[in-house]
Amino acid sequence: MSLMKRISLIFRSKANEALDRAEDPRQTLDYSYQRQLELLSKVRRGVADVATSRKRVELQVNQLTQQADKLTGQAQKAIEVGREDLAREALTRKSGLAQQIQDLQTQHAQLQAEEEKLTLAQQRLQAKVESFRTRKETIKATYTAAQAQTRINEAMSGIGEEMGDVGLAIQRAEDKTAQMQARAGAIDELLASGALDDVTQVGGGDDIARELDAMSSTSDVEAELARLKASKAPEALESSQGGDALGTDAQRSAEGETR
Repeated sequence: MSLMKRISLIFRSKANEALDRAEDPRQTLDYSYQRQLELLSKVRRGVADVATSRKRVELQVNQLTQQADKLTGQAQKAIEVGREDLAREALTRKSGLAQQIQDLQTQHAQLQAEEEKLTLAQQRLQAKVESFRTRKETIKATYTAAQAQTRINEAMSGIGEEMGDVGLAIQRAEDKTAQMQARAGAIDELLASGALDDVTQVGGGDDIARELDAMSSTSDVEAELARLKASKAPEALESSQGGDALGTDAQRSAEGETR
């Protein structure tokens, strides 16, 4: 297959696919119904034209018949007055009218047959159009219901274009949230292990500085504890000496009473 044929085939297939997507069966059915109505209207106009021609022929036949009857009366009157020549002329004209009347009657019969034929065709076409209209509305209703059901099913299953976009957005949000949670957990672990400095802490620095600060804090606690112990020792000694003095006085009082 040549390059041009392949390009032409691809173009036709793409165009056909685009037309399939753009075509709405309901619009196609409505257009077909409209075309059938136009055809039915043309047939009706044809029937009306034939009927008009038939009626015109009927009027001409009636006029010629009246003229023939008039000529018959004139011929009879001419015979009565002894004018045979006039009677012969009137009968000659009547004979010519009779031939015209016969031709018009033949034409009238043909037009009447054509009118009946077209009327029957009109009735059949009208029946087909009405049947097509009923079928068209049924197909349109079925298509609309199927389209609505398809959209509902796509929305419920999430395979529709819009719902698919929403699903992708939700998936991206969940992935991003999981990534942020993992990052926060990793940072917490690094801060707890000391592998990462917490710049928000007062006096923050490296691990050596933090260890020295911890040792300094421990030394301060121990010094404060020793100071508290030292301040308590004199008080305990005074309490002990006061108790011994009271015991001696009591012993002396008891000895005096004995004496």
